[in-house]
Amino acid sequence: MNDGGIEVSMFIAPDPAQIEAAARAGSQFIELHTGAYAEAFDQEREREAELERLIAGARQARSLGLQVNAGHGLNYQNLPLLHRVPHLVELNIGHSIISRAVMAGLSAAVREMLGLMANYPG
Repeated sequence: MNDGGIEVSMFIAPDPAQIEAAARAGSQFIELHTGAYAEAFDQEREREAELERLIAGARQARSLGLQVNAGHGLNYQNLPLLHRVPHLVELNIGHSIISRAVMAGLSAAVREMLGLMANYPG
């Protein structure tokens, strides 16, 4: 794909071995799977452990020259804590936005989500 000028992104767990493998394989991006973080959100100890995994994974990926995206299970409640994860380029949160749009309308749902993403320190 790289030879054809196609950028490659791999959707992976925030696991050091997977991040290293993505870099070795020639990927330009990774998308860190945030599902375990989302599932643990209501349990503080588990949530903090998952956030630390995401932080470490983002730092490792960046040090290997990878761009970092994240997604899966993100919503209006758990997104603000992701401001602690450095180097994020893109978040994939479509399901939550569309679900919210059913009640609030698409424009309001997008505006609310963008508000939560504002001032991300990167």
